[in-house]
Amino acid sequence: MPHVSVDAADKSGNFQAYVATPANLPAPAIVVIQEIFGVNEDMRKKCDAFAEAGYIAVCPDLFWRQEPDVDLTDQSKAEWDKALELLNGFNIDKGVDDLQSTLTLTRRIEGCNGRVGCVGYCLGGKLAYLMAARTDVDVSVGYYGIELDKYLNEASGIKNPLMLHIAELDKFSSDEKRKKILDHLENFPSVSAHVYPGVDHAFARTAGDHYDAAAATLANTRTDAFFAQHLKG
Repeated sequence: MPHVSVDAADKSGNFQAYVATPANLPAPAIVVIQEIFGVNEDMRKKCDAFAEAGYIAVCPDLFWRQEPDVDLTDQSKAEWDKALELLNGFNIDKGVDDLQSTLTLTRRIEGCNGRVGCVGYCLGGKLAYLMAARTDVDVSVGYYGIELDKYLNEASGIKNPLMLHIAELDKFSSDEKRKKILDHLENFPSVSAHVYPGVDHAFARTAGDHYDAAAATLANTRTDAFFAQHLKG
């Protein structure tokens, strides 16, 4: 089952999602939320790794409303320009709706035990936060989510566990914004946040310019334990 088709809630069409399945079923599932480069090799490898760890992993194509099957890297200016164009044209609210549709379908996938979390990176990090705030996803993890400071008023909707991984030197944020985010989220016991000193945005993107093995390993270890506790525990 390499792909499944997801019907959009607004009846505007359907979109594809990459699926990786573990050897043993039934199993919990994780919705993997893309960066601005689409469902690319890095996202597919992350899904495959989650499947090896015992989860059904589902990564939906969130740019389908603009252009289906986007598959970019961060290795050229042309690809960056395309990715940023897609980001600028992306409708956040429709994106969350499409993730909710993906979540609903994932809970019904053959072999899923009904427990579903989500994890997102960059744009997906913001969407993971909004999934925690707006949906009943069982557990969420966000890596270096962009513009979280603009959505802090939604934190009161977070009822299930959310973990955030924040880069101290994130080029898409600032010390002031990071402090605002951390100070506000301290008031919500279901939210935990970790700051990684000396690293930039996308420190866990394996082939990226800012990849930091130590920080990525620590963040991924925390994520693995978090999912094991709340999805397998």
